[in-house]
Amino acid sequence: LVELAAQNASLVLTKDSERITREEAKTIGAVGEISKLLDIPSIARIEAFDISNMNGFENVGSMIVYENGKPKRNAYRKFKIKWFKGQDDYRCMEEVLTRRFTHESNGEFDSFSRLPDLILMDGGRGQVNIALKVLEELGINIPVCGMVKDDHHRTRGLYYNNAEIPVDAGSEGFR
Repeated sequence: LVELAAQNASLVLTKDSERITREEAKTIGAVGEISKLLDIPSIARIEAFDISNMNGFENVGSMIVYENGKPKRNAYRKFKIKWFKGQDDYRCMEEVLTRRFTHESNGEFDSFSRLPDLILMDGGRGQVNIALKVLEELGINIPVCGMVKDDHHRTRGLYYNNAEIPVDAGSEGFR
């Protein structure tokens, strides 16, 4: 019985070890790929921003958060656009980022208590430039990267430091 228990424990440990290795490749490995592509030494927290609307009405900004490559759903936030009516993603994004980075934190468990190591915009040069403008006005220095889309609105690369960086569509970082 002791030998059988030891064999079972060994099998479970091997399976768990393989699963943990695969999960680390999908999370920490993916962030490592992005970090290497952008030449940013360490990325623990990524905040990604996007704007949605229904033909210029009901504009909403969203913020999703990844920590160590894993989604941190309790830190996700939705921003109903208050300062602007109409369809202008840049003005809406300016509002969302200003509200996000001027919000007073309510303690260490508040999703606004930590600054990200990287801001990821669901758009290219225009979105990145808006983010950089807001951060500069607020005196905050955080790298900003945008997702460059093809003609079918699929991501084909990243826009960072005024250059488009191709990303291998099969890589974990791309996913």
